[in-house]
Amino acid sequence: MRLEPRRKNRLSPRSRNLRATGAAACLAAAALLLTACGQSSDSATSAATEAAKVVPQKTTASPSATADLTEDQQERKRVLDATEVTFDDAATTAVGEVAGGKLVDLDLEGVDDDDRDESPSPAGSPTGSPSPTGSPSPTGGTASPTGSPATTGSPTASPGADAPVWVAEVAEKDGTVHTVRINAVDGKVIEARVDADQDAEDKKQTADRLAQATQTPEQAAKVATEKKKGTVTSVSLDEADGNDGSSVVWSVDVVGSDWKKTTFDVDAKNDTIVREETDND
Repeated sequence: MRLEPRRKNRLSPRSRNLRATGAAACLAAAALLLTACGQSSDSATSAATEAAKVVPQKTTASPSATADLTEDQQERKRVLDATEVTFDDAATTAVGEVAGGKLVDLDLEGVDDDDRDESPSPAGSPTGSPSPTGSPSPTGGTASPTGSPATTGSPTASPGADAPVWVAEVAEKDGTVHTVRINAVDGKVIEARVDADQDAEDKKQTADRLAQATQTPEQAAKVATEKKKGTVTSVSLDEADGNDGSSVVWSVDVVGSDWKKTTFDVDAKNDTIVREETDND
């Protein structure tokens, strides 16, 4: 029996060409697929970027700083934010308008409710609108004169429509009181006049209080602000509560960072705080 040798499995040239062509086609298809995927990914990224530009990110608005303040606190903030002249500077200017005079009252208009109903503003100044001040100024028992005193000097400046105003009372040695109004923004004197409503008894009372006060209003303001950090908005010389006039105090108002007002009665002879009261409104 004759065995024939096994034929080797050889591909014909035509088969090899077909196989090569098929492999090339597969590679081309794969390349197209990868390109398409890459383009889709780039397109998606680009689309997301464009969308982010069109749709703004949400932001959480912080509540207004004044949202929780009372009406009085907002008014104090408004006035003090507008004030440039400090209590000390206003006091120096006021005393300089009266030869040999001493300060008995200095108040920043508008910081307290009572101020809005007191002394009318001169022409050119806001009526009933508070005057801001950056430094504490005394407010206390003595109200600014409201009569029509004879003027002792011509106004050198008039405040703007909303300019805050310091109102000072400066007394001569015999107790004659002069009212001096000062622009709390530029420090210029708006008006200086004698209080024509004073009588002999008023002058004597003022002179007696000044004679008893061995401490200055500036010293009293320092004592008050050491107890409570803030801005002095008023200082006035007055009788201590519950006495017959034998003791006098400097009544000092201080507005703190919370815009609440605290009133200190400082003994005008020894700088001791004898009363403290905070207005939470």
